[in-house]
Amino acid sequence: MGRDFHFSIDRGGTFTDVFAQVPDGRGGSTYRVLKLLSEDPSNYPDAPREGIRRVLEEVTGVPHPRDVPLDTSRIGSIRMGTTVATNALLERAGERVALLVSAGLPDLLHIGNQSRPDIFDLKIQTPENLYETVVEVDESVMLPLGTEPSPRNGPHPESNANIACPGARVVGTTGEEVCVRRTPDLDKLRRDLQAVLDNGISSIAVVLKHAAIYPEHEKMVGQLAQEMGFKQVSLSHAVMPMVKMVPRGFTAAADAYLTPHILRYVAAFQSGFDEGLSNVQLLFMQSDGGLAPVNAFSGHKAILSGPAGGYVGYALTTAWNDGQGLAAAAAAADGD
Repeated sequence: MGRDFHFSIDRGGTFTDVFAQVPDGRGGSTYRVLKLLSEDPSNYPDAPREGIRRVLEEVTGVPHPRDVPLDTSRIGSIRMGTTVATNALLERAGERVALLVSAGLPDLLHIGNQSRPDIFDLKIQTPENLYETVVEVDESVMLPLGTEPSPRNGPHPESNANIACPGARVVGTTGEEVCVRRTPDLDKLRRDLQAVLDNGISSIAVVLKHAAIYPEHEKMVGQLAQEMGFKQVSLSHAVMPMVKMVPRGFTAAADAYLTPHILRYVAAFQSGFDEGLSNVQLLFMQSDGGLAPVNAFSGHKAILSGPAGGYVGYALTTAWNDGQGLAAAAAAADGD
């Protein structure tokens, strides 16, 4: 007997579906399918784990009591898609978050990109902010003007090029020159962050201008926050390394809002297994349809975890005759 049980699970808001590949007793494999209520605390603490327990007990004939850590010696893999993050976002049940943003841009994410689904609507309803409070970080980074004419450089680039950078010139991650006008005032920031902690907020999203090509300031802020005891620190350059600050900021805010919620769920799921779980391939479906190891699964990657799993499953079961659809879906499932 080896690790001959493999589980694929969809943990939805109402129901949890378990598909298990199990040994057939003749050297091959067969399947078990199970549906449970996702929330049924009077009968079990966690639906996916309960589904695994029931299948193991049924197929092996060996009792697996609910109050004993689940034996993982025969489990080869667990793959799970979940709407835990989706529902937390829709129900606004995530973590309390503080947004740290470059000084002068406190309303950046509230304003957003001003897109309007109905441009002539006289009563514009904007989405709620995921963050509760804003801390402005006294820092400044700019991209120096070059010598080539451009909309940004104006019609007289020669004279603009002579304007000295009022700070240190460094090279960013893309090879472009960056002008550091002011490094973060960490003493002031420490006082501001202490007030945030005192208010009971332990999750922050850090969104600084040009952090995608010069992340050093975000790293400084993140290190300070971790030293002070913040439990979740989402740095925008690490969460979504893209140039545009608004979508980068939205993603970092979502990560700070949802990651603690996801980590609590994952920890609760894992707590019911024995120590052998570390030898099991435990993967979670991401919003992009790929699978991530449990230690790489975070809030912003989980928002469409459940729907993405359904999409990949639909693609696999409706493959075109030439097999190309199947191959494309398989590549997506493997994260290619």
